[in-house]
Parts: sequence; structure tokens; C-alpha cells
Amino acid sequence: NRENSINLCNPHLEKMKEDILYHFALGTGTHDFPALFGDVKFVCVGGSPSRMKAFIAYIAEELGIGSPGGDYPNICAGTDRYAMYKVGPVLSVSHGMGIPSISIMLHELIKLLYHAKCSNITIIRIGTSGGIGLEPGSVVITRQSVDATFKPQFEQVVLGKTIIRSTNLDEELAKELLQCSKEINQFNTVIGNTMCTLDFYEGQGRLDGAICLYNEEEKLQYLKEAYDSGVRNIEMESSVFAAMCNLSGLRAAVVCVTLLNRLEGDQISSSHDILVEYQQRPQKLVGYFIKKSLEKV
Repeated sequence: NRENSINLCNPHLEKMKEDILYHFALGTGTHDFPALFGDVKFVCVGGSPSRMKAFIAYIAEELGIGSPGGDYPNICAGTDRYAMYKVGPVLSVSHGMGIPSISIMLHELIKLLYHAKCSNITIIRIGTSGGIGLEPGSVVITRQSVDATFKPQFEQVVLGKTIIRSTNLDEELAKELLQCSKEINQFNTVIGNTMCTLDFYEGQGRLDGAICLYNEEEKLQYLKEAYDSGVRNIEMESSVFAAMCNLSGLRAAVVCVTLLNRLEGDQISSSHDILVEYQQRPQKLVGYFIKKSLEKV
């Protein structure tokens, strides 16, 4: 079924004899993309290479694919920019931190899926975030990604002109994920807006960076305004993720756990063991969703 195939918004690619995905160390002249990736139906992306390797091992066990404790080679071992792992119909890819890093990865990932002739793809970003007005450990499924002024848009300068793109995410997919969380019934999960910022410190109103020229009262006023506008968490990748997935016709979601409530502080002070458990929550939710989609629940 090619009905829901990748919408590639670049007519120039058809004229190229070979497409080198430089940051993946893959290319259409050296790799058989349909053979390697043609069966992919679910793509999960997250910041950390080690977290995405842990996710692929987790999903392999959940789906009963591969041997217990088996090793999963990094498909992008020829580069140190990103890591990629695959088991069955699931692809797991790291994207680093921030809009520029995930943007580069997504350009090459979307082309990879297109060259592999993939169809009916669901792509989900799993990660961590700072919560607003939520208990630490709560999971937020993003309704809209908003910028630091709470507008649901992604701004990019292209050829000297500012382009504004929509950051809506798939509403039905968000509802399906919320239903999955209710069925798991292990942690608090909400649908809310996610604020995507350009940095971790000043851009998120922290008081503990190297530079801070505002006071605590101003910070709290800003975060309360964010909450009142529907924002429930803050991270640094969702806006460009939503914009690029929209343009490419990809069914997409963002699922992030909150590591702290930003109305109560700026520094992540939970123990390592608690943080590890928190970080597993988006993996559990998305893993359950994939199993349910494949009728393995």
C-alpha cells in the first residue's frame, strides 16, 4: 500500500545519481535501502544513543524478536553523529540535543524512508522534559508544539526569508497513546502543549545558568503564563520535529516524561535510579502502543 507513502518535498533529489546520507554514513549507491529498511513501520527517535539502543533491546524483547540479551549493531557505526538500531518493523534513532541536531537527522531519516519505499509510517519522539504544574515522572503527549511565545509554529530562515510552519501533531495518534497509558495504568499521562525552546537555560527561564538577567518573580510569571496557555512541559526538539513530519506526511507524536516541576525549581535533583525509571516510562508507553498496533497485546 503506497497510499501513505513519504511525501518528499524536494524535486532536486530525483536528478541525483546517488544520495549520500552523510551523517548516517549511508548512501543509495552503497546500500540497498528497500532491503535494509523497507519493512519499517515504526520509527522512534530520542536524544541519547545509549537510550535508543536500550529502547531497541526493550522492544525486541516485548515483540519476542531476536535472542534475549542479544546485541544490536549500530547501523550508523561509520559516523559518530547519530546511532541507529533496527529490529523487525521498528527503527530506533538518536537525534542529539536541540533543533539543529534533530533537524539534520530528520532530513536524512525522511530521505532514508523514502528511498526504502516505506509506507504507513508512525514516528514518535520519546524523551525527557521539564514539567509545568505536573508531578515529576508524569508523561506528556504533545497536542501542539509551541514556541517560547506560546505560538504553535516553527520559524526558520530560508534564503534570507522567514518561513513559518505548522507544529500540529496527529490528534488521533495522541488519543491512541493516551488510551494505551490508561491500559498500562502505571504512571500519570496527560495530553498538553509542549514548549520548544532554543536552549536549556535562559530560553527555559532557569535561574541557574551562567547568564541570567531576570529575577525569580519574572521567571514564575512567565512559567505560569505558559501553563495558562496550555503548556505542560518544555523541551528543545518538538517544533521542528512536528513541522518536518507534517510536510513529509508522517503520522507523528511526541511523548516525553517530566523530570521535575519547573514551578518548584530549576535543577534536576532526583536520584539516578529514579531518573532511570522515569526515562523508561515513554519507552514502556510506546512499546505497548507498538505491540497493540501489531496485535501482540
